[in-house]
Amino acid sequence: MKRIALIVAYDGTAYCGWQIQKNGISVQEVLNRCLNDLLGEEISVMGASRTDAGVHALGNVAVFDTETRIPGDKISYALNQRLPEDIRIQRSFETAPDFHPRYTKSVKTYEYRILNRTFPLPTERLYSYFYHYDLDVNKMREAASFLTGRHDFASFCGAGAQVKTTVRTVTDIKIDRDETQSIVSIRISGEGFLYNMVRIIAGTLIEIGNGQYPPEKMKEILEACDREMAGPTAPAKGLTLLQICYPEQEKNA
Repeated sequence: MKRIALIVAYDGTAYCGWQIQKNGISVQEVLNRCLNDLLGEEISVMGASRTDAGVHALGNVAVFDTETRIPGDKISYALNQRLPEDIRIQRSFETAPDFHPRYTKSVKTYEYRILNRTFPLPTERLYSYFYHYDLDVNKMREAASFLTGRHDFASFCGAGAQVKTTVRTVTDIKIDRDETQSIVSIRISGEGFLYNMVRIIAGTLIEIGNGQYPPEKMKEILEACDREMAGPTAPAKGLTLLQICYPEQEKNA
């Protein structure tokens, strides 16, 4: 028995999220089915991030156990031949038998993309949130600075989350504007995120960027630990999981 790790990219538009659910087809379900066909075994992949319906990924991480003789680095090639075009393995490799992508200390990086222009662009409709009011990126940056570090992010936790604590560490937030594409991007890294946390932060930053609140309002929202104080949950389609890094694993490697 050996454990294989996968770096998984997917367009989340057609899926009910990463995790298997009764209300639709999930990315995990498709991976299980295609691996079963490829390896002739009952395979169940374990993912690092259970992205929501409509959320995309360039570098989610998953593992599974198998008896196959196929080398770990070759599984990606064979599996991609069976997967639909909106899911693709970027890399596969054999990893330590006890490595679990969700419970090993990691740094996750997400990006939220906002199409900020007068009219929508059809080619961006699935991968960004269209917002036509002008956004002040400098005000958004000032507001975001209050979020870095270790805080109680209860104000940015979606309803229904089952967690022992709402304390999380945000290591970095960058907000940029690409004038040529009219895209405002919010890139946020941290050791872990609450349910809908990045999307609620994005929704709150949009309200500050449009002048509804001053940047200092973010500090007040954070300290309130009250979901009602924060902005709306931004749509899922603007969010992409860019990568997951495992500092200890990389150091040992």
